[in-house]
Amino acid sequence: MPLGPSRLQHGINFALFSRHAEQVSLILERETNAGLQRTEIPLDPKINKTGDVWHILLQELPEKFFYGYRLAGPYDPDGSGHRFDDRLVLLDPYTRAIRPAPWGKQRFCLGQTPCSLVPDTCYDWEGDRPLTRPLKDTIIYEMHVRGFTRHPSSGVAHPGTFRGVAEQCDYLRELGITAVELMPVTEFDENQCFFRDPDTGERLKDYWGYNPLSFFAPKSGYASEPARVLDEFRDMVKALHRAGIEVILDMVYNHTAEGGAQGPTLHFKGIDNTIYYLLDPWTRAYLNFSGCGNTCNCNHPVVRSLIMDSLRWWVVEMHVDGFRFDLASILGRDQQGQVLANPPMVEMIAEDPVLADTKIIAEAWDAAGLYQVGSFSTHPRWAEWNGRFRDDVRAFMCGLPGSVPHLATRIAGSSDLYQHSDRRPCNSINFITSHDGFTLWDLVSYNKKHNRMNGEDNRDGENNNISWNSGVEGETGDRAINELRRRRIRTMAVILFLSQGVPMLVAGDEFCRTQHGNNNAWCQDNKISWINWELVKKNHSMHQFFQHLIALRKAHPIFRRDDFFVPGSDPDHPPQAQEIIWQAREPGMQDWSEQARILAFTLNGATLPPDGDDDFFVMLNGHRTTLEHFLVPPPPEPRTGRIWHRIIDTADSDSTSHILKPDQAPVVRPGTRARVAPMGCVVLQSRQGANR
Repeated sequence: MPLGPSRLQHGINFALFSRHAEQVSLILERETNAGLQRTEIPLDPKINKTGDVWHILLQELPEKFFYGYRLAGPYDPDGSGHRFDDRLVLLDPYTRAIRPAPWGKQRFCLGQTPCSLVPDTCYDWEGDRPLTRPLKDTIIYEMHVRGFTRHPSSGVAHPGTFRGVAEQCDYLRELGITAVELMPVTEFDENQCFFRDPDTGERLKDYWGYNPLSFFAPKSGYASEPARVLDEFRDMVKALHRAGIEVILDMVYNHTAEGGAQGPTLHFKGIDNTIYYLLDPWTRAYLNFSGCGNTCNCNHPVVRSLIMDSLRWWVVEMHVDGFRFDLASILGRDQQGQVLANPPMVEMIAEDPVLADTKIIAEAWDAAGLYQVGSFSTHPRWAEWNGRFRDDVRAFMCGLPGSVPHLATRIAGSSDLYQHSDRRPCNSINFITSHDGFTLWDLVSYNKKHNRMNGEDNRDGENNNISWNSGVEGETGDRAINELRRRRIRTMAVILFLSQGVPMLVAGDEFCRTQHGNNNAWCQDNKISWINWELVKKNHSMHQFFQHLIALRKAHPIFRRDDFFVPGSDPDHPPQAQEIIWQAREPGMQDWSEQARILAFTLNGATLPPDGDDDFFVMLNGHRTTLEHFLVPPPPEPRTGRIWHRIIDTADSDSTSHILKPDQAPVVRPGTRARVAPMGCVVLQSRQGANR
């Protein structure tokens, strides 16, 4: 121990778990002047095996070499479930690097030749330390490493790489986000996609990378120099940390690139298939809770150890600040696929001392219909992608019936989901869009998905998008429709950033990136997915709106509360001490009916400990066509002399005045009626001062 390769004083120790293998050989390969030289070392079970661990210490190894394993044992897929095949050369599950390859290059070595590397662990972090920003103060920016800078308009010297992300640190800092959430960066085979472009016949790519070859090795195709991938990843982390930005990785532990019975054997299948995967106890078929052909046996002790070791490695050796767990509900299934009440894997991640300062975020569902938003874990450390926030905001912004009470609950921090077991509003990761689905611009421009270019005759992707095209499907030159679309985006942005919880924005949504209606662009390594940086200039007003909105959130702790609001009916809290005050058109009147389309609320800054904050009055109009007039209440008591200023009107087409500082914003007197455009929002902020 430990498993994997370990550099020791007298050499390198190799250790591999396999309970059911009958023979294991370590295979080394290196380049010499005479060509490739391969050495196969059979491991003697009497000497090189302790329990279920096969191991050997080798001395005087060359500086650079590749290694892999050949395992012999029973092949009985339909009986015992074992799939040993000694013709194959398998990856080490603990390898920190795989034979490097530029993006798009076929890796014919997988399963055929040694592909694992023992990288040099030396790196000068120059004093870099975790930022450990409180979760409640976090603003997440989800991005694809390649797509973020691959478009020619990015202007970076190293497009589509970790270095390219580092080159955009100034942009990210100026936008104001505090953390990037990177879509999968562990090794995967982008050439594993079998679908073709329906127009050209060209094979598409597995662009997103939710098909891991390794839980440790960073994707060498994301490096400008693939052989230096570990250093380039670390350079990126160091640069982001210097910009005050944390790094969260999207980790896929629910399945692997080996797929189902017809998929390749690359590591786990040939090392110990019945340990690493969930199999039907009768047919030995792969249980498929991931929708990708196989499901990792996450609550087997050996697999739990593998997952924990990889998480610790990313934190200790690569300095990442947190993790988002793809289809995390699979982490809660037992070895028969049943849902556990208190899954050991979920608890171990939350309680691990090395991970104590990291952010842990669950995608609290899986592909088999298990949906655990609000109930994934009672542990206060676990945050969750709040899919109900997404759906309820979308429903209101489509003008759907019955959406107002649900919207109010989401704005207030989703206490129906998280107000138990010491959880807080920050356990809710609020989002309206993510990589999976429409972009924000497409959400207001399309009623239906347009996925023909994925090569599946538009069968793939979600059908229930809760979207509205604002009157015309797709792109249009109609100014009124385009202004309505922009207004709806601005209104949704206000809801996202002024709600309790942790907001997550998708890269490019701040300047109206489009995928032309494709809501499942997992295979589109082209301009459908790549961020077009020309849109920053074209949609400068929208970009500036997001920038100022993020700054507003960061400047006011009233949007980042530690606890849920105390109900207004609490006898210990008189009316003037209410923390949030709901109304419809007029103060004191609420409308939670099925027909309701409007919502307004006051945030009482005086109630915020320890020093208070400004008050805010937010008016939302979910009607598609009706102009609404809200009666403005006075700023909350007991503070006197405070005046409302209209700082946001999402209907304002003047690009310089979407968000104003209070001292520059017009005064709005209590008792007047504020006009709110269809699908619009108006925000008032109270400040101390004389009327003007």
